[in-house]
Amino acid sequence: MTAGADLEKLATKIRQRLARQLPAPRCELDHEDAFQLVVATILSAQSTDATVNRVTPALFAKYPTPAKLAAAKPAAIEAIVKPTGFFRNKTKAIQGASKLLCERHGGVVPRTMDEMLELPGVARKTANVVLGTAYGIPSGFIVDTHAGRVARRLGLTDEQDPARVEQDLMASFPKKTWVDMGHRFVLHGRYVCTSKKPRCAECPLNDLCASREADAQGRWTQRADRLARTG
Repeated sequence: MTAGADLEKLATKIRQRLARQLPAPRCELDHEDAFQLVVATILSAQSTDATVNRVTPALFAKYPTPAKLAAAKPAAIEAIVKPTGFFRNKTKAIQGASKLLCERHGGVVPRTMDEMLELPGVARKTANVVLGTAYGIPSGFIVDTHAGRVARRLGLTDEQDPARVEQDLMASFPKKTWVDMGHRFVLHGRYVCTSKKPRCAECPLNDLCASREADAQGRWTQRADRLARTG
């Protein structure tokens, strides 16, 4: 892990370059409000956003509010969310979260980390996604498998535990940037710094990364602009 002043300089360059590559990062889970995002994020565990986006329209059409989802028959929910995997546990979680939202929060998703973590199926990653995306609250740094991989490859952390990775990333970037940078790390890991065959030659972070597997093609600005156009 890079340390001290070198870490600060590295983080500044990473922030500058990812901002050029991903000027308007967004959560790829389709949603219309905070409640839908809570449910979608719970369903996304060990699944893909694309799969979740295929099942949630039917789910929300049938159960548009926390009250209706909480009161539904589990078997009916399971039939809809089954493609996301672990559908029985996920059904229990989204129904439990919906019930708690109704009982303690008037059916409204709360705006604090402590309250979010009381919801079944919600850990820090989900809470950060919802608070940051739905409410613009920088409660922390989104860390999933993609973000963790990017952080380790760049030397921003040596940790494997997501909570410790998050602490290192929160220390590396200004709080006001946490929401956007969290999404940028996730998206960069999902589409560029992939687990297998990372696109190192195209990556605007190439010369900053000790883990790079290929030489860079052109200037970093050219690489960032190319990825901004093509994804």
